[in-house]
Amino acid sequence: MKSNYIKQVFFAISLLLLTSCSDDFLDQKPTEFVDYDGATATTDNLMTLLNGIHRSLYIRYDDTQNMNGLGSLMQQVDIAGDDIVFPVTNGWFLASYNWTGAANENSTDVRFPYRTYYRIIRNANTIINAVDAAVGTDADKKIVKGQALLYRAFSHYQLVQLFGKRYENGVVNSQLGVPVILTVDNESYPRSTVEEVYTQINKDLDEANVLLVGYTKPNNSHLNLKVAQGLKARVALTQGNWAIAADYAAKAKTGIALMSVDEYVKGFNDFTNREWMWGSHINEVQTDYFGNFGAYMSRNYNSTVIRSCPKAINSKLYNLIPTTDVRSKLFDKTGAHTALALPTTYAKFPYTSQKFLSISTGDSRCDVPYMRVAEMYLIEAEAKARLGLADAKTVLFTLVSSRNPAYVLSANTGQALVDEILFQRRIELWGEGFRFYDLKRTNSPLDRSGANHDSAIVNGVINVPVTDKRWQWLIPRAEINANPLIVQNEL
Repeated sequence: MKSNYIKQVFFAISLLLLTSCSDDFLDQKPTEFVDYDGATATTDNLMTLLNGIHRSLYIRYDDTQNMNGLGSLMQQVDIAGDDIVFPVTNGWFLASYNWTGAANENSTDVRFPYRTYYRIIRNANTIINAVDAAVGTDADKKIVKGQALLYRAFSHYQLVQLFGKRYENGVVNSQLGVPVILTVDNESYPRSTVEEVYTQINKDLDEANVLLVGYTKPNNSHLNLKVAQGLKARVALTQGNWAIAADYAAKAKTGIALMSVDEYVKGFNDFTNREWMWGSHINEVQTDYFGNFGAYMSRNYNSTVIRSCPKAINSKLYNLIPTTDVRSKLFDKTGAHTALALPTTYAKFPYTSQKFLSISTGDSRCDVPYMRVAEMYLIEAEAKARLGLADAKTVLFTLVSSRNPAYVLSANTGQALVDEILFQRRIELWGEGFRFYDLKRTNSPLDRSGANHDSAIVNGVINVPVTDKRWQWLIPRAEINANPLIVQNEL
């Protein structure tokens, strides 16, 4: 193990609270140095490092303004789906929209998620590997280790969904996934199988679900037992472990209220919202103007991309939303957005979104949602529907009736009920980073036909069958060049 380097110097992730860095995951030379032993000696120090991970979820990488932590990664995978529409050509995220980035091993589209998630993993490993020997109370050790384990599990989970083939329940998933990294050494590791990756993910999640019992978090940027349960439910849904998914989703949602209709239309920009379970708060000191989530996904911020290419919803999807459903008010079929009083310099297009609103036209800050309790209702309902359990309808009714007072208990059963729940996922979680993953886990093709997608803008990518190799993103060429053990996906 090449631990001499690690013992001599250590990347001070806590400095992310003050500045960002642009070192590649593969570049082991950190931009800031502190003594490793000192930085990991106490639980107080490890908590500072953990806070640095929280902060790293919304920093800019490589000085590229649309590579701004998890918010940008959420946009990547949603834009690659069928529910977000570009009304005109725009350079930001266009390669995600037309699927050229994921199929280019030299593109930032594959390098950005690969580097970002492995950076989080490396910093989480620093905490996990050091916490048992650190000076501090057992309670503090559980808090810091539990959250670090969740970050490691979450990052491996995101990576394997992008770079590996989909998980198939009931078979040995021997297809190549991603390297499972559990240490902070500089060794090269091969790609683990998809099964091995999920085994480690669940091991980390199970331990975190024990360690975080009783922990009260100070705010929603921290990860508590509810988040641990939510991630366990999310992973189980991807694996087709329906009973586990339903159980953990039910646990996660217990005691957390859904938004009122009035709260629902306030802009999805405040992580203190009672429905949010995990998210990032962008404060004024740490804002990134043209890098913030709101600089791309809001309707009101005064940026070139918002003025010229506001995000729209798939028109075919929108037209299925009842007018009595508050979620229909998050989009404007006319594109006028009269209530927002947009300046005349803003281009107007049909079906554009006002789900996310920045603080003002001059302030792009918009808190970023990573987990809401609504998702837990959807997970529980889908899992129970796939198990053939009657109360799947009741769970779905509780959620949907809170959005649409005219909704009645579903009469659907079997696959029709599952399809209804998946439809509700599409409108409820629009823009929150789920659509590409949902298509892949359900083995569904991409279908943008019959809607407001412009074939010229998407470079003809209207339909993509489930057999297409592009569902597996290419491993970055820089990683392959640096690590001889890595095997590339099919080119």
